Amino acid sequence: MSSITKPSNAKTNISVKDITINCVDSTPLAASLYSPSKPAKGAIMVGPATGIKRQFYAAFATYLCEQGFGVITFDNRGIGGSVNGSVKQSDASLVTWGEQDMPAALESLKIHFPNVPYFLVGHSAGGQLLGLMYNVHDLTAFCNFGSSSGSLRNMRMGYLLKAHFFMNFYIPVSNLLFGHTKSQWVGMGEPLPKKVARQWQKWCNGKGYVKTGFGSDVNQHHYDNIQIPSKWLLAKDDDIANIHNVHDMISVFPNMEAEVEELHPSDYKVGEIGHMKFFSRKCQHLWPKVSKYFDQYLPSN
Repeated sequence: MSSITKPSNAKTNISVKDITINCVDSTPLAASLYSPSKPAKGAIMVGPATGIKRQFYAAFATYLCEQGFGVITFDNRGIGGSVNGSVKQSDASLVTWGEQDMPAALESLKIHFPNVPYFLVGHSAGGQLLGLMYNVHDLTAFCNFGSSSGSLRNMRMGYLLKAHFFMNFYIPVSNLLFGHTKSQWVGMGEPLPKKVARQWQKWCNGKGYVKTGFGSDVNQHHYDNIQIPSKWLLAKDDDIANIHNVHDMISVFPNMEAEVEELHPSDYKVGEIGHMKFFSRKCQHLWPKVSKYFDQYLPSN
């Protein structure tokens, strides 16, 4: 496991270090490790949304570290610093992200911060895929933002047309022409490996997201026996993770009790939260909703 050390954050006295995570299949992933100045009271992995680089979560990870948590952010294979060769050559899929990359990130977190409670903050796909992790039961609790089934059938008409265009026209045409999906051309994050985009398209056209792939793309999973506490945050102005799609995703966890909280931008004096801006500094006054949720599951409480 190699590492490149960056200067400590002088303002907050935390350490930020770039590391390499090695998955079980030997695929290397680029990651960043945030260490508090005192021994960590718990440790958090941030599961990224589809096609979003770890740098997007830097301010949020810094905040969590300031609260006393060790934090790891990472790029899934085929994304950002975890592109090996070209995106066109990547064999990554949503399934490998859940089965290989997320478990490897958690194992790395356990090595760097041993013998503390472990938590997951899942953003969109980062929360949808946790039931594919073989070590999911090592988590004490998780908190998702914008994680839902993404089902097209539950989207409002104005956004549905855009979603259908991207999912059912742009993805297959881009994969055909370029060998991958040029998501960056339409403001949908980093370029996507073709298998990732293809599964994304398939699952969002069904119900329960990953459940659409049970028995085909997904041969084994742990959704049925996950019972750890969970909190699901969503924004009222999120066209993708609307309340219907969030409950659709929660239904994939039949034995889990979930706390759901819908955030109205006007209640927090922000113009927009949507699917992405929860992690923006403009919404940093919302971040204690995550840290305080995890605090209740620490040993001293």
